Amino acid sequence: MNDQRSAAGVAAAEQAVAVAVPEVASALGDAAGPARRRGAALAPVALVVAGGLSVQFGSAVAVLLMPRAGALGVVTLRLAVAALVLLVVCRPKVRGHSRADWGTVLAFGLAMGGMNTLFYQAADRIPLGAAVTLEVLGPLALSVFASRRLINVVWAGLALGGVVLLSGGGLDRLDPVGAAYALGAGVMWATYIVFSARTGRRFPQADGLALAMVVAALLSLPLGIMESGSKLLVPSTVGLGAAVALLSSVLPYTLELMALRRLPAPTFAILMSLEPAIAATAGFLILDQALTTTDALAIALVIGASMGAVRSQARRAKPRERA
Repeated sequence: MNDQRSAAGVAAAEQAVAVAVPEVASALGDAAGPARRRGAALAPVALVVAGGLSVQFGSAVAVLLMPRAGALGVVTLRLAVAALVLLVVCRPKVRGHSRADWGTVLAFGLAMGGMNTLFYQAADRIPLGAAVTLEVLGPLALSVFASRRLINVVWAGLALGGVVLLSGGGLDRLDPVGAAYALGAGVMWATYIVFSARTGRRFPQADGLALAMVVAALLSLPLGIMESGSKLLVPSTVGLGAAVALLSSVLPYTLELMALRRLPAPTFAILMSLEPAIAATAGFLILDQALTTTDALAIALVIGASMGAVRSQARRAKPRERA
């Protein structure tokens, strides 16, 4: 809100100067132009990073909650609470949408529900860092196949090297079922990225996200009840579930939806390579999972790839602003 007020104040000041002294206004516009372009290019990147921090620390809290409610129970609490919060906050309109709009919301909800269900099944069987490492292969594959620019393939390859290094150079030490769940979650994550962008274009603000969250919650509800039953009604469990919902669903999904309105899907997918690094940090701080030197090197690789993707996006935004 303060940033918006500051921007509005600057715009008003420039307009006043333009009326009084046109030459000064022109000079101000030329000087402020590059900074504004850089800010506009980096703003969606900041949204993605903030969303990643929120979702991974929320996932660490969810791991602590699993012994109480089970993996499917945690998914149900997360999605149900998130759906209620978004419905209250957004109050989305259900009329005036086309079949294509509803089809997009349905696909988005299916991808969201599938991604969460598969990921928590993986996190219940293998370490959080390893689960996210395997899951992020989905967005990385999307960035390679969807991008038409060679540089994105280079950044994706660098990030993939970091992901492989973070996994310890091999996956034979992991529970194969847990690894399969994580890979499946990666496929759903790539699908989520595609339909999140489409939903953001078809629906105003976060209306589409709220409706898709309801779809995901309804899909997970029977599974959560079957596994956990009355455990889902314990006040302390509900409280932790609400915290997970806010950290892992409401906040990050809203930020990502906003970012995907201004950020190409391939660049967004490459930025998802930050997730294993964030997950490893969350695991260290919350779950007491130590980081090795190899882990630190892997994290440096994925951060370097993400920084390269950010710079490419910022440079690409400059010609658009000039056009």
